[in-house]
Amino acid sequence: MINSGMMGMPLHFGKMPKWLTERMGKMGSAIIESVAQNYGKSEVLTRLSDPNWFQALGAVMGMQWNSSGVTATVLGSLKRKINPMASELGIYILGGKGKYGWNTPQQVRRVSNYHGLKGNELVKASQLTRRVDNNAIQDGYNLYQQYFILSDEGEWTGINQGMNTRTRRARRYHWHSPTVRSFVSDPHVGIVGERGAPILNLADSRADFARTNIVGLTKEKPSEVLDVYRNISLPDRHDIREKDLNLNRLGAVLHMAYTNEIDNFEDLLLLKGIGPRTLKALALTSEVIHGDASRFEDPSRFSFAVGGKDGIPHPVDKKAYDETIEMLSDSVEKAKLGYKDKSKALKRLHSATKNAESKYTPTAFLKDLVDFEWDHAEKNGGMTFMGETIKGVTRAITSIQNSVLYGSKANKN
Repeated sequence: MINSGMMGMPLHFGKMPKWLTERMGKMGSAIIESVAQNYGKSEVLTRLSDPNWFQALGAVMGMQWNSSGVTATVLGSLKRKINPMASELGIYILGGKGKYGWNTPQQVRRVSNYHGLKGNELVKASQLTRRVDNNAIQDGYNLYQQYFILSDEGEWTGINQGMNTRTRRARRYHWHSPTVRSFVSDPHVGIVGERGAPILNLADSRADFARTNIVGLTKEKPSEVLDVYRNISLPDRHDIREKDLNLNRLGAVLHMAYTNEIDNFEDLLLLKGIGPRTLKALALTSEVIHGDASRFEDPSRFSFAVGGKDGIPHPVDKKAYDETIEMLSDSVEKAKLGYKDKSKALKRLHSATKNAESKYTPTAFLKDLVDFEWDHAEKNGGMTFMGETIKGVTRAITSIQNSVLYGSKANKN
């Protein structure tokens, strides 16, 4: 198997505010560096190849939890921060959106030549990931983004995204090189189309005859629909509902952040002095860094770290965001010098939060939490893509996003 998974999302458009993209770059690069410091650069590529982890990363960085724009915004902001330090980190983010994606092979060859890698093989891999996802998988989604994340040792992760303008949906495909066996025979762990829509998959091993008789195949009705595995399809709505969340895990984070239980952990004293909202953001961020793959099945939960640009679940808290960036960046820089106290404290914060889950009994608190955070945002300058929150006005506008963007479809999910 090659492909690590696929995610379906509503197709979102719009310009990102500069105040957010700058912060996303700083937080995202600190997270990537921290993962590399703790687990190695191969683990960075493994996590980027996980669709759920990638969506959680975007959410914790302040992007809309189900937005197709996560792909370009997260990887674009990371590219600007990670590539300048690639000689130190050993990771390059290549490709991009539109014309930048078409230049991926040249970028791959340039990095390969610099590090003495097998350039021809890597260029071929970057081209085949695009062609398989765009041509061999005929599911109605046309690729418009291609990213190829390459290590200085030749390991790679491919992330491609296609759009279907008719259904206003986007689909993101994730690849990871260590599991490569064949590009043309069962390369995907799982692919799914919209309900009722057939997929013509010429990369299925059972389509060998079809691949050798492609002209004749075009006269046949496609009927091959693969089983879903490690796939998630995000709904056509902006709001977050209880069924989207693991309330036990979110509740444990809130319990840690808004009570004094942090004082019970002597080895977390370095985190004392920060506010509850920053501690909440740090707890969710530490999970993105240290959590295992089983903890990212509900990426919407991570949007409660600092909020979302569209005001869902609540406006972005810039103060908590900046304090979180400062803590993460300081942890990364000191770890480079051999001082790992803060890095260890963040890891223990994740462990402490996990331990709190066993003691926490979930209740229906989502509405109260959202109201609480909105009230704070209106009093303290919370931010959305529209600018600073205006009491009563901003929330009223965000409340009609579902009906404006998706109409009746939003209520069916």
